[in-house]
Amino acid sequence: MTIREEMEAREHEILAPWASFADQSKGRARQEPQCDIRPVFQRDRDRILHSKPFRRLKDKTQVFLYPDGDHYRTRMTHTLEVSQNARTIAKALRLNEDLVEAAALGHDLGHTPFGHAGERALNRVCPEGFRHNEQSLRIVDYMCREGRGLNLTWEVRDAIVNHQTSTMPATLEGQIVRYSDKIAYIHHDMDDAIRAGVLRDEDIPAEIADVVGRTLSQRLDFFIHDIITYSSGKPLVSMSPETLAVMRKLRAFMSEEVYTNPAVKGEESKAEALVETLYSYYLQHIDLLPDILKERIGLGDSRERAVCDHISSMTDRFAVALYENLFIPRNWSVL
Repeated sequence: MTIREEMEAREHEILAPWASFADQSKGRARQEPQCDIRPVFQRDRDRILHSKPFRRLKDKTQVFLYPDGDHYRTRMTHTLEVSQNARTIAKALRLNEDLVEAAALGHDLGHTPFGHAGERALNRVCPEGFRHNEQSLRIVDYMCREGRGLNLTWEVRDAIVNHQTSTMPATLEGQIVRYSDKIAYIHHDMDDAIRAGVLRDEDIPAEIADVVGRTLSQRLDFFIHDIITYSSGKPLVSMSPETLAVMRKLRAFMSEEVYTNPAVKGEESKAEALVETLYSYYLQHIDLLPDILKERIGLGDSRERAVCDHISSMTDRFAVALYENLFIPRNWSVL
């Protein structure tokens, strides 16, 4: 018996009956030999962690564009916080930690430069629309490893593409990631807003603070405990109805005070204009796209989709430098 097979057998001893078991995965689009050490979901996690799109998350906006400080979240630190929340919940509910970690690490790979501002811009100008969760799936399926993709399992892919509020993953592990994403971004965005002076702890309405707590750690503890308590011993993952109602109030508060605050979002119109300009430029210069994207056009993808693939893969810093190189005049000098 290989180490992998021993680990798969251990899952059946430890995990809940309704967990996702590695040896019962629906498999990969392309069959490949099994690893003798790692179960399939662990391999998926490792593939995502070592991928170039994952590394680029460190230079992609979470909420604050180009923050003046070292401690504001980026898309990568958001991803790591989602992963940690998800693993905590999965362990307590005896669900598959490898699956939740792989899905958490991959859920935002398709995010554009400048966060949701870039996503709005591409969705506005591309006739086919643009949604970062769907782009995350394109990234792992087609854009990694010179176009071969990561060939992830069905369960991880399902959790990645369905982490949005409007969709529902097929596995309980995917549902954990879906909740963990919301818990993470609401709370760390609040923490960053307080750090930036946009919010104060005392600004949080008493009807919310009296229930969920008045510090970041208290709020995280409250929501994570609620999911574990409400879902324990059941084939479901959910918050209690009362806590869901509080979460919606907190989300509405953050939307009014932070997500639509001109002090926070004042530069986003410039970011959107930059993304739209790059989109128009590459649509007129398809020959400048990377070869992998031109190959995708040859396989049936539209030119518009290929341009979205290119721009969404950029970091904030790369997009700004590219824009300056293409559209900002340089000082003339004699060589």
